[in-house]
Amino acid sequence: MEFANIEYLFLLLLLIPYILWCLLYRKKYEPTFRMADTFAYQNVHKSLRLRLIELPHLLRVLVFVLIVIVLARPQTRNSWGEKETEGIDIMLAMDVSTSMLAQDLKPNRIEAAKAVAADFISDRENDNIGLTIFAGEAFTQCPMTTDHQSLLNMLVNVRTDLAERSLIQDGTAIGMGLANAVVRLKDSKTKSKVVILLTDGSNNMGDISPLTAAQIAKTYNIRVYTIAIGSKSLAPYPINVGGTVKYVNMRADIDTQTLQRIANTSDGQFYRATNTAELKKIYKDIDKLEKTRLNTKNFSKRSEAFVPFAIAAVLILIIDMLLRLTVFRRLP
Repeated sequence: MEFANIEYLFLLLLLIPYILWCLLYRKKYEPTFRMADTFAYQNVHKSLRLRLIELPHLLRVLVFVLIVIVLARPQTRNSWGEKETEGIDIMLAMDVSTSMLAQDLKPNRIEAAKAVAADFISDRENDNIGLTIFAGEAFTQCPMTTDHQSLLNMLVNVRTDLAERSLIQDGTAIGMGLANAVVRLKDSKTKSKVVILLTDGSNNMGDISPLTAAQIAKTYNIRVYTIAIGSKSLAPYPINVGGTVKYVNMRADIDTQTLQRIANTSDGQFYRATNTAELKKIYKDIDKLEKTRLNTKNFSKRSEAFVPFAIAAVLILIIDMLLRLTVFRRLP
Protein backbone atom coordinates (compact mmCIF):
# COMPACT_ATOMS: atom_id res chain seq x y z
CA MET A 1 0.00 0.00 0.00
CA GLU A 2 1.20 3.51 -0.84
CA PHE A 3 0.10 7.03 0.21
CA ALA A 4 -0.55 9.78 -2.34
CA ASN A 5 -0.31 12.52 0.34
CA ILE A 6 2.10 10.90 2.75
CA GLU A 7 2.96 14.25 4.38
CA TYR A 8 -0.43 14.21 6.18
CA LEU A 9 0.87 11.38 8.34
CA PHE A 10 2.89 13.99 10.27
CA LEU A 11 -0.46 15.02 11.84
CA LEU A 12 -0.17 11.88 13.95
CA LEU A 13 2.48 13.73 15.96
CA LEU A 14 -0.39 15.79 17.46
CA LEU A 15 -1.35 12.69 19.41
CA ILE A 16 1.73 13.07 21.60
CA PRO A 17 0.62 16.26 23.45
CA TYR A 18 -2.95 14.92 23.68
CA ILE A 19 -1.80 11.67 25.30
CA LEU A 20 0.49 13.59 27.67
CA TRP A 21 -2.40 15.86 28.65
CA CYS A 22 -4.61 12.85 29.35
CA LEU A 23 -1.95 11.21 31.51
CA LEU A 24 -0.66 14.24 33.41
CA TYR A 25 -3.27 16.99 33.58
CA ARG A 26 -6.73 15.73 32.74
CA LYS A 27 -7.33 14.19 36.17
CA LYS A 28 -6.75 17.58 37.77
CA TYR A 29 -9.88 18.89 36.05
CA GLU A 30 -12.08 15.93 37.03
CA PRO A 31 -14.88 16.80 39.55
CA THR A 32 -14.10 15.56 43.11
CA PHE A 33 -15.53 15.78 46.59
CA ARG A 34 -14.00 15.31 50.02
CA MET A 35 -14.86 12.42 52.36
CA ALA A 36 -13.97 11.96 55.99
CA ASP A 37 -13.02 8.30 55.53
CA THR A 38 -12.80 5.93 52.52
CA PHE A 39 -12.39 2.74 54.55
CA ALA A 40 -15.88 1.54 53.63
CA TYR A 41 -14.95 1.60 49.92
CA GLN A 42 -11.73 -0.42 50.06
CA ASN A 43 -13.25 -3.76 49.06
CA VAL A 44 -15.83 -2.45 46.61
CA HIS A 45 -15.64 -4.41 43.30
CA LYS A 46 -14.86 -2.28 40.26
CA SER A 47 -17.71 -2.29 37.77
CA LEU A 48 -17.22 -2.89 34.04
CA ARG A 49 -18.08 0.75 33.44
CA LEU A 50 -15.29 1.84 35.74
CA ARG A 51 -12.79 -0.52 34.11
CA LEU A 52 -13.63 0.87 30.66
CA ILE A 53 -13.75 4.50 31.74
CA GLU A 54 -10.90 5.40 29.37
CA LEU A 55 -12.49 3.69 26.35
CA PRO A 56 -14.04 6.89 24.88
CA HIS A 57 -10.61 8.56 24.82
CA LEU A 58 -9.10 5.57 23.05
CA LEU A 59 -11.91 5.62 20.50
CA ARG A 60 -11.32 9.28 19.76
CA VAL A 61 -7.63 8.64 19.28
CA LEU A 62 -8.48 5.84 16.86
CA VAL A 63 -10.89 8.09 14.95
CA PHE A 64 -8.19 10.74 14.63
CA VAL A 65 -5.69 8.17 13.31
CA LEU A 66 -8.18 6.91 10.72
CA ILE A 67 -9.02 10.44 9.55
CA VAL A 68 -5.33 11.19 9.08
CA ILE A 69 -4.94 7.99 7.03
CA VAL A 70 -7.89 9.03 4.86
CA LEU A 71 -6.28 12.46 4.27
CA ALA A 72 -3.04 10.72 3.27
CA ARG A 73 -5.00 8.85 0.53
CA PRO A 74 -3.85 5.23 0.75
CA GLN A 75 -3.64 3.53 -2.64
CA THR A 76 -3.09 0.02 -3.94
CA ARG A 77 -1.17 -0.58 -7.12
CA ASN A 78 -1.21 -3.33 -9.73
CA SER A 79 2.46 -2.97 -10.50
CA TRP A 80 3.59 -3.35 -14.07
CA GLY A 81 6.97 -1.92 -14.90
CA GLU A 82 9.81 -2.22 -17.33
CA LYS A 83 12.44 -4.66 -16.24
CA GLU A 84 15.40 -6.45 -17.72
CA THR A 85 15.67 -10.20 -17.20
CA GLU A 86 17.78 -13.04 -18.49
CA GLY A 87 16.08 -15.08 -21.21
CA ILE A 88 16.11 -16.39 -24.78
CA ASP A 89 13.54 -16.84 -27.52
CA ILE A 90 12.49 -20.45 -28.09
CA MET A 91 10.05 -22.08 -30.50
CA LEU A 92 8.99 -25.66 -29.84
CA ALA A 93 8.20 -27.51 -33.08
CA MET A 94 6.31 -30.70 -32.20
CA ASP A 95 5.28 -33.55 -34.48
CA VAL A 96 1.57 -34.42 -34.04
CA SER A 97 1.23 -37.05 -36.77
CA THR A 98 -0.73 -40.19 -35.88
CA SER A 99 2.50 -42.19 -35.42
CA MET A 100 3.05 -40.20 -32.21
CA LEU A 101 0.39 -42.47 -30.62
CA ALA A 102 2.91 -45.34 -30.49
CA GLN A 103 3.32 -46.58 -26.93
CA ASP A 104 7.05 -47.19 -26.62
CA LEU A 105 7.02 -44.12 -24.34
CA LYS A 106 4.34 -44.07 -21.64
CA PRO A 107 1.49 -43.51 -22.04
CA ASN A 108 2.47 -42.74 -25.64
CA ARG A 109 4.95 -40.57 -27.51
CA ILE A 110 2.79 -37.46 -27.80
CA GLU A 111 1.74 -37.38 -24.12
CA ALA A 112 5.29 -38.04 -22.93
CA ALA A 113 6.58 -35.26 -25.19
CA LYS A 114 3.92 -32.84 -23.91
CA ALA A 115 4.65 -33.64 -20.25
CA VAL A 116 8.41 -33.15 -20.58
CA ALA A 117 7.93 -29.97 -22.66
CA ALA A 118 5.56 -28.60 -20.00
CA ASP A 119 8.22 -29.07 -17.30
CA PHE A 120 10.78 -27.38 -19.56
CA ILE A 121 8.47 -24.38 -20.10
CA SER A 122 7.74 -24.05 -16.37
CA ASP A 123 11.45 -24.00 -15.52
CA ARG A 124 12.25 -21.16 -17.95
CA GLU A 125 10.05 -18.38 -16.62
CA ASN A 126 12.07 -15.54 -18.20
CA ASP A 127 11.99 -16.87 -21.77
CA ASN A 128 9.79 -16.04 -24.71
CA ILE A 129 8.48 -19.45 -25.78
CA GLY A 130 6.09 -20.41 -28.57
CA LEU A 131 4.70 -23.63 -30.04
CA THR A 132 4.47 -24.88 -33.62
CA ILE A 133 2.80 -28.21 -34.39
CA PHE A 134 3.06 -30.13 -37.62
CA ALA A 135 1.92 -33.30 -39.33
CA GLY A 136 1.41 -33.15 -43.11
CA GLU A 137 1.08 -29.38 -42.62
CA ALA A 138 2.33 -26.95 -39.99
CA PHE A 139 0.80 -24.05 -38.08
CA THR A 140 1.49 -22.00 -35.00
CA GLN A 141 -0.37 -23.27 -31.95
CA CYS A 142 0.93 -20.41 -29.77
CA PRO A 143 3.14 -17.44 -30.78
CA MET A 144 6.09 -16.57 -28.57
CA THR A 145 4.99 -15.32 -25.18
CA THR A 146 6.13 -14.90 -21.60
CA ASP A 147 2.60 -15.83 -20.49
CA HIS A 148 3.59 -19.43 -19.90
CA GLN A 149 0.27 -20.40 -18.34
CA SER A 150 -1.54 -19.64 -21.61
CA LEU A 151 1.14 -21.56 -23.50
CA LEU A 152 0.76 -24.56 -21.19
CA ASN A 153 -3.01 -24.50 -21.65
CA MET A 154 -2.53 -24.66 -25.42
CA LEU A 155 0.07 -27.40 -25.08
CA VAL A 156 -2.36 -29.53 -23.08
CA ASN A 157 -4.86 -29.31 -25.96
CA VAL A 158 -2.38 -30.59 -28.57
CA ARG A 159 -3.73 -33.83 -30.05
CA THR A 160 -2.88 -36.20 -32.86
CA ASP A 161 -6.42 -36.45 -34.26
CA LEU A 162 -6.17 -33.31 -36.42
CA ALA A 163 -5.72 -35.45 -39.53
CA GLU A 164 -8.62 -37.74 -38.53
CA ARG A 165 -10.85 -34.67 -38.25
CA SER A 166 -9.60 -33.43 -41.64
CA LEU A 167 -8.16 -30.27 -40.08
CA ILE A 168 -4.71 -30.96 -41.54
CA GLN A 169 -3.19 -33.64 -43.71
CA ASP A 170 -1.53 -36.58 -42.03
CA GLY A 171 2.15 -37.18 -42.65
CA THR A 172 5.41 -35.64 -41.48
CA ALA A 173 6.34 -32.23 -42.89
CA ILE A 174 9.54 -31.59 -40.95
CA GLY A 175 10.65 -28.82 -43.30
CA MET A 176 7.32 -27.00 -42.98
CA GLY A 177 7.34 -27.32 -39.20
CA LEU A 178 10.86 -25.93 -38.95
CA ALA A 179 10.13 -23.12 -41.43
CA ASN A 180 7.04 -22.09 -39.46
CA ALA A 181 9.09 -21.86 -36.27
CA VAL A 182 11.82 -19.88 -38.04
CA VAL A 183 9.29 -17.33 -39.29
CA ARG A 184 8.27 -16.68 -35.69
CA LEU A 185 11.88 -16.17 -34.60
CA LYS A 186 13.49 -14.34 -37.52
CA ASP A 187 12.56 -10.82 -36.33
CA SER A 188 13.57 -11.42 -32.72
CA LYS A 189 16.12 -8.96 -31.31
CA THR A 190 17.62 -11.37 -28.78
CA LYS A 191 21.06 -12.81 -29.34
CA SER A 192 19.95 -16.39 -28.65
CA LYS A 193 17.18 -17.83 -30.83
CA VAL A 194 16.43 -21.52 -30.63
CA VAL A 195 14.12 -24.07 -32.23
CA ILE A 196 13.57 -27.41 -30.48
CA LEU A 197 12.21 -29.75 -33.15
CA LEU A 198 10.78 -33.09 -32.03
CA THR A 199 9.65 -35.80 -34.45
CA ASP A 200 9.33 -39.57 -34.76
CA GLY A 201 9.37 -39.79 -38.55
CA SER A 202 10.90 -38.83 -41.87
CA ASN A 203 9.96 -35.86 -44.02
CA ASN A 204 7.34 -37.02 -46.54
CA MET A 205 5.13 -33.95 -46.97
CA GLY A 206 5.41 -30.19 -47.48
CA ASP A 207 6.83 -27.73 -50.01
CA ILE A 208 10.01 -26.94 -48.08
CA SER A 209 12.72 -29.53 -47.50
CA PRO A 210 14.18 -29.87 -43.99
CA LEU A 211 17.67 -28.88 -45.12
CA THR A 212 16.36 -25.77 -46.89
CA ALA A 213 14.57 -24.77 -43.69
CA ALA A 214 17.80 -25.41 -41.78
CA GLN A 215 19.71 -23.07 -44.14
CA ILE A 216 17.08 -20.37 -43.57
CA ALA A 217 17.45 -20.87 -39.82
CA LYS A 218 21.22 -20.43 -40.08
CA THR A 219 20.72 -17.21 -42.07
CA TYR A 220 18.83 -15.73 -39.10
CA ASN A 221 21.30 -17.13 -36.53
CA ILE A 222 18.72 -19.56 -35.18
CA ARG A 223 20.08 -22.74 -33.61
CA VAL A 224 18.00 -25.87 -34.14
CA TYR A 225 18.04 -28.72 -31.62
CA THR A 226 16.52 -31.83 -33.17
CA ILE A 227 15.07 -34.71 -31.13
CA ALA A 228 14.25 -38.09 -32.65
CA ILE A 229 11.69 -39.71 -30.35
CA GLY A 230 10.89 -43.43 -30.45
CA SER A 231 12.51 -46.74 -29.61
CA LYS A 232 14.88 -48.51 -31.99
CA SER A 233 12.81 -51.69 -31.78
CA LEU A 234 9.14 -52.41 -32.52
CA ALA A 235 6.54 -50.33 -30.66
CA PRO A 236 2.81 -51.03 -30.11
CA TYR A 237 0.67 -48.72 -32.23
CA PRO A 238 -3.15 -48.47 -31.90
CA ILE A 239 -5.35 -48.90 -34.97
CA ASN A 240 -9.13 -48.84 -35.28
CA VAL A 241 -10.56 -52.03 -36.74
CA GLY A 242 -14.35 -52.01 -37.07
CA GLY A 243 -14.76 -49.70 -34.11
CA THR A 244 -12.37 -51.75 -31.95
CA VAL A 245 -8.88 -50.53 -31.04
CA LYS A 246 -6.20 -53.10 -31.71
CA TYR A 247 -2.44 -52.83 -31.38
CA VAL A 248 0.15 -53.73 -33.98
CA ASN A 249 3.92 -53.58 -33.61
CA MET A 250 5.56 -50.98 -35.81
CA ARG A 251 9.12 -49.78 -36.14
CA ALA A 252 9.84 -46.05 -35.87
CA ASP A 253 10.82 -44.77 -39.32
CA ILE A 254 13.04 -41.87 -38.21
CA ASP A 255 15.38 -40.11 -40.63
CA THR A 256 18.12 -39.52 -38.07
CA GLN A 257 20.63 -38.50 -40.76
CA THR A 258 18.49 -35.56 -41.88
CA LEU A 259 17.87 -34.50 -38.27
CA GLN A 260 21.62 -34.65 -37.64
CA ARG A 261 22.29 -32.50 -40.72
CA ILE A 262 19.66 -29.94 -39.64
CA ALA A 263 21.37 -29.59 -36.27
CA ASN A 264 24.85 -29.35 -37.79
CA THR A 265 23.79 -26.77 -40.37
CA SER A 266 22.31 -24.46 -37.72
CA ASP A 267 25.02 -25.00 -35.08
CA GLY A 268 22.60 -26.94 -32.90
CA GLN A 269 22.68 -30.51 -31.63
CA PHE A 270 20.92 -33.78 -32.45
CA TYR A 271 19.45 -36.03 -29.75
CA ARG A 272 17.84 -39.45 -29.74
CA ALA A 273 15.21 -40.26 -27.08
CA THR A 274 14.16 -43.91 -26.87
CA ASN A 275 12.36 -43.52 -23.53
CA THR A 276 10.92 -40.84 -21.27
CA ALA A 277 13.99 -40.67 -19.02
CA GLU A 278 16.23 -39.90 -22.01
CA LEU A 279 13.77 -37.27 -23.23
CA LYS A 280 13.85 -35.54 -19.84
CA LYS A 281 17.66 -35.57 -19.87
CA ILE A 282 17.67 -34.02 -23.34
CA TYR A 283 15.49 -31.12 -22.25
CA LYS A 284 17.71 -30.63 -19.19
CA ASP A 285 20.73 -30.38 -21.48
CA ILE A 286 18.96 -27.82 -23.66
CA ASP A 287 17.96 -25.96 -20.49
CA LYS A 288 21.64 -25.05 -20.08
CA LEU A 289 21.54 -22.86 -23.17
CA GLU A 290 23.22 -19.44 -23.15
CA LYS A 291 20.93 -16.73 -21.79
CA THR A 292 20.69 -13.17 -23.04
CA ARG A 293 18.91 -10.06 -21.78
CA LEU A 294 15.18 -9.68 -22.41
CA ASN A 295 13.26 -6.44 -21.80
CA THR A 296 9.65 -6.72 -20.65
CA LYS A 297 7.26 -3.78 -20.32
CA ASN A 298 4.51 -3.70 -17.73
CA PHE A 299 1.61 -1.34 -16.98
CA SER A 300 0.98 0.28 -13.60
CA LYS A 301 -2.50 1.04 -12.27
CA ARG A 302 -3.35 2.59 -8.90
CA SER A 303 -6.65 2.35 -7.01
CA GLU A 304 -7.88 4.46 -4.10
CA ALA A 305 -8.10 2.49 -0.83
CA PHE A 306 -9.28 5.14 1.67
CA VAL A 307 -12.94 4.08 1.74
CA PRO A 308 -12.58 1.30 4.38
CA PHE A 309 -10.69 3.69 6.67
CA ALA A 310 -13.34 6.41 6.24
CA ILE A 311 -16.17 3.98 7.00
CA ALA A 312 -14.34 2.68 10.07
CA ALA A 313 -13.79 6.26 11.33
CA VAL A 314 -17.49 7.13 10.99
CA LEU A 315 -18.62 3.94 12.72
CA ILE A 316 -16.18 4.37 15.62
CA LEU A 317 -17.21 8.02 16.02
CA ILE A 318 -20.89 6.99 16.21
CA ILE A 319 -20.04 4.31 18.81
CA ASP A 320 -18.07 6.88 20.82
CA MET A 321 -21.00 9.33 20.80
CA LEU A 322 -23.49 6.63 21.84
CA LEU A 323 -21.27 5.47 24.69
CA ARG A 324 -20.83 9.03 25.98
CA LEU A 325 -24.61 9.57 25.91
CA THR A 326 -25.45 6.25 27.61
CA VAL A 327 -22.96 4.06 29.45
CA PHE A 328 -20.36 6.78 30.11
CA ARG A 329 -22.75 9.70 30.51
CA ARG A 330 -21.68 12.13 33.22
CA LEU A 331 -23.87 14.41 35.28
CA PRO A 332 -23.11 18.14 34.98
